[in-house]
Amino acid sequence: MEGTERNKTYVEDIDRSIYDIKDKVNASFLTEKGLNFGIVNTISLEKNDPKWMREFRQNALKVYNSLELPKWGPSLDGLDMNNIVTYIRPNTKMQASWDEVPEDIKNTFERLGIPEAERTSLAGVGAQYDSEVVYHNIKEEVKRLGVIYTDMESALREYEDMVKEHFMKLITPKAHKFAALHGAVWSGGSFVYVPPGVSVEIPLQSYFRLNAPGAGQFEHTLIIVDKGANLHFIEGCSAPKYNVANLHAGCVELYVGENARLRYSTIENWSKNMYNLNTKIASVEKGGAMEWVTGSFGSHVSYLFPSTILKGEYSKMEYTGITFAGGGQNLDTGLKVVHGAPHTSSHIDAKSISKDGGCCTFRSSINVESAAVHTKSSVSCESLMLDDNSRSDTIPVMDVRTDEVDMGHEAKIGRISDNAIFYLMSRGMDEMEAKAMIVNGFAEPIAKELPLEYAVEMNHLIQLEMEGSIG
Repeated sequence: MEGTERNKTYVEDIDRSIYDIKDKVNASFLTEKGLNFGIVNTISLEKNDPKWMREFRQNALKVYNSLELPKWGPSLDGLDMNNIVTYIRPNTKMQASWDEVPEDIKNTFERLGIPEAERTSLAGVGAQYDSEVVYHNIKEEVKRLGVIYTDMESALREYEDMVKEHFMKLITPKAHKFAALHGAVWSGGSFVYVPPGVSVEIPLQSYFRLNAPGAGQFEHTLIIVDKGANLHFIEGCSAPKYNVANLHAGCVELYVGENARLRYSTIENWSKNMYNLNTKIASVEKGGAMEWVTGSFGSHVSYLFPSTILKGEYSKMEYTGITFAGGGQNLDTGLKVVHGAPHTSSHIDAKSISKDGGCCTFRSSINVESAAVHTKSSVSCESLMLDDNSRSDTIPVMDVRTDEVDMGHEAKIGRISDNAIFYLMSRGMDEMEAKAMIVNGFAEPIAKELPLEYAVEMNHLIQLEMEGSIG
């Protein structure tokens, strides 16, 4: 940017022009609006589910109908399931060659940088458009290691026993109303299995694009990293802006084996008409390590709380996350950790930025069971408000059932410091440059953990949102 553009005290809204590309809806099949047993059965028949999955969907819908909406977070009054289309099948089959993807869909992903990222930095890519995966590929050298990376529908056919053993066992339909909804109408998503001792040196990535207005996306991600294995998985999400509500209620289930390691990086960049009600849980065995890296930059309302169950001795978890809320956004994010075994550890580093009346809420829940002696846990959350209209709240909860623990919690909420601005100005900066440097410095420790080198779309987000538009 030129100097006159760069020197701004006002933090611009996210430049969403690349993400607000809208394609004409060209579906080969879609359900009617709303949610009932007929619609759920139609989805199951269209997807040729095995009997047990069809029954699972039906039972999940019963659970959904029995549960109330959550009352403890942001209002969901603007979300009416009677106006949501739960299944839209694009007019293409899943392709293993990018050249065979229809031009309109391919052009959208090209503009988002997905093929370029695949060619330069990724071991495999899956791309979902509305309710189905339209492209999936994995490099031969990774496949030769025994790594399975495919879409969930293919996994249900080809690895049915493994899917049945793990599917919605960590996240059951009874977890909450939108987990039950997911169980009833899920479609698409990714399945990964990394065999014992295998280290996947470069990441896998799945990208989820919701194009249709008034639609829901309910992809299911299931990852199993076996004993001693290692994987980095990247998830990206975006949608164009419409004047009607859209819904995202995906589920992510992660199984980290003994002495295995999984890093799960997510960039959630939904538009401001999106209700983002995603659920993610990881289970970690003895000596295993789970790393969450999360950037939440979009949606009208978010409920997003990745959870980790530290089941085995010496298992550990690290969470690094940043949330950015502008006008009209209420983003309720955080995490939950259950320490269930001795010598487990967790470290949480979370930051949020709010502007123009945006609301950020950070919730942490640290549960230490009586058997989890010698547990170590630290929580650090910092919030920066860029004006007098914005809001930030921190709600920590610690439930500790043993005395032999090392626990710490630190929270800071504030505005840009006048003293810091004065100090920087005394060193030769003008006021605009000083404010930009403070905001960039606040975000940098988190931003550097995001996999910029792997995904062009993520690079766009960090640059445009945290740097280009303010400094």
